Amino acid sequence: MNLARIKFFGLFISALCKVQTVCFEKLACSFDSNVRVDSSLRRIQRFMSGYVLDTDLIARFVFALLPHKPPYRLVLDRTNWKFGSKDINILTLGIVYKGVASPLLIHMMPKFGNSSTRERIDLINRFIHLFGSDSIECLLADREFVGHRWLEFLNKLGIEYYIRIRENFWIEIPGNGHLVKASWLFNHLKVNQCAFYHKIVRVKGQLCYLSASKVINKQSTPELQIIVSFNKPGNAQTLYKERWQIESAFYGKQKIMQSDIIKYTHNQFINPFTLQYHFA
Repeated sequence: MNLARIKFFGLFISALCKVQTVCFEKLACSFDSNVRVDSSLRRIQRFMSGYVLDTDLIARFVFALLPHKPPYRLVLDRTNWKFGSKDINILTLGIVYKGVASPLLIHMMPKFGNSSTRERIDLINRFIHLFGSDSIECLLADREFVGHRWLEFLNKLGIEYYIRIRENFWIEIPGNGHLVKASWLFNHLKVNQCAFYHKIVRVKGQLCYLSASKVINKQSTPELQIIVSFNKPGNAQTLYKERWQIESAFYGKQKIMQSDIIKYTHNQFINPFTLQYHFA
């Protein structure tokens, strides 16, 4: 790294501490130098558009700052934002702790819609490479994150998981080979009641356990919240509730990025690579 880049980093970090925002114009105004503000602004823009930031290094830094020792409860989720005419699709693996979710690893998907099994597996393998499988207490995920290869991958690694499935999933009872819809096993539940199926079943061809609770959804109608888990599901419903912490983290991050990036930068700088750095 040359001297000019080192000096820029010093000015950049100092400005971040002063203004506590990633707004380019505010940062440029806070550079402690005799250079004109517009020159500092172009310098920041060139850096953000061309510099390759090691996001694994950032993940290690955040991991080191966590207030308790592993293993951790991980949450896998995807968020889709629309900034102007651009769709931003982000697959995120975070850690939940005492009501707070800390996004740790992200994958900016160059497409619209759900993540693929390969993308999910790569993100989990990346976490294991950085922090080890012993750092995982369990994995929480929503209805998007199901499938034969995905569950097979988690089962083979022995990762405990609590993943919601749709009510119309077909479940195989191994003892007799009968197929039933997941909802049929829990139709007896009333609102705020929960139960778990006492036998192991097959979901997408993989052996696992089921539990469910009847909840009121956003449309104020009752629905079943059915959780598939690697181990016996006595605490599945309680653990799964922690998944919602990542939704709050996404909401806060989106508001910050909208106000600090979209308002103050030109549209050509809103691309997946630049946004990945801002997200980090």
